Amino acid sequence: MIRVAAVGDIHMGPESQGTLRPAFESLPGCADVLLLAGDLTRHGTPEEAQVVAREIKDLPVPVVAVLGNHDHHAERPEEVTAILRDAGAQVLEGAATVVGADGARIGVAGTKGFGGGFVGRCAGEFGEPLMKEFVRYSRRCADGLLGALKDLDDRSCDVRIALTHFSPVPDTLAGEPPEIYPFLGSYLLAEAIDTAGADLAVHGHAHAGTEHGMTSGGVRVRNVAQPVIGQAFHVYHLPVPERAPQPSV
Repeated sequence: MIRVAAVGDIHMGPESQGTLRPAFESLPGCADVLLLAGDLTRHGTPEEAQVVAREIKDLPVPVVAVLGNHDHHAERPEEVTAILRDAGAQVLEGAATVVGADGARIGVAGTKGFGGGFVGRCAGEFGEPLMKEFVRYSRRCADGLLGALKDLDDRSCDVRIALTHFSPVPDTLAGEPPEIYPFLGSYLLAEAIDTAGADLAVHGHAHAGTEHGMTSGGVRVRNVAQPVIGQAFHVYHLPVPERAPQPSV
């Protein structure tokens, strides 16, 4: 069984230094990998990113992350990314990585994602240039996720996980005001996940949402925003598929 710890929306600042480290140090006993689903900082400053970096540095399990909208607020996402990578995290945007756990291979494809809404009530690529760019940016993020998941096809993964900040489905937004759903996620992310395939999709962003959801293609979706899960992280268990026996020579 592969054990996946995940949390998003930890929104760390200088005064929160050390609050998650004790829980994170317990990870080897309960998880094989830690996924961080964006909004790791409050305003996306390098100083706040250093706080997060000290929480995750030298952890005995791999750390894979995506950024969130808060991590972009100061318009310094490259610096935030560099600081987290220096601390050992693999920060993904339209990219994939594979980490090992007791001989199993865990593939993670990640993007921040963006808004736009869901089927029947979504923004369209029509009208003013700003509206077109809004939708095109959402599509670029989804296309990046699709390409990253497909990239894992050739990397002998036992499980594949889609890691985003924005939600791919409306299910996990239940509890949020319906009026803001278009700013919390996009159906384009779910289309990418269902097209390429995944064993689990993890996101954050919706603080007042619901933990459990599913894409129309049957992929389990989990909202791991810390206000939703109510703890330092939640652990999900994924079965390792049986490998076909190798022919004898």
